[in-house]
Amino acid sequence: MMVSMGKKSQNRKARLGKKLKQNRRIPVLATLRTHRRVQYNRMQRNWRNRKLRLKD
Repeated sequence: MMVSMGKKSQNRKARLGKKLKQNRRIPVLATLRTHRRVQYNRMQRNWRNRKLRLKD
C-alpha cells in the first residue's frame, strides 16, 4: 500500500468515515435490552494494533 502525501479522494474519505463510525462502543442500552447477549462491538479496533489496509 502506497501512502500518498496529497489530498484524500472522495472514495477514500468515505471509507475512512465508515470505519470511524464502526469503531464506536455499543450503547449501554443495547447491553441492557439484549440481557447482555451483546456485550461488545466486534468491529472495534485500536489505531496501534489493527490497521485498516484500505485501497485507494
